[in-house]
Amino acid sequence: MNIDLIFRIAAIGIIVSVLYQVLLRSGREDQAMMLSLAGLVIVLTMMIGEISNLFNIIKEVFGF
Repeated sequence: MNIDLIFRIAAIGIIVSVLYQVLLRSGREDQAMMLSLAGLVIVLTMMIGEISNLFNIIKEVFGF
């Protein structure tokens, strides 16, 4: 796993949390929730490749 990926995920988390708080304080709860869901989708999309590699390694270890 690349350390760069961890830093990118952390940066997205920080940005989303700051924007979420700004939207909540301005009274836009619906948009804040959509922002948090979008952040989650972005991070999960970034993790798809790593999860695929994990399953391939597990297949190799157990000989499937």
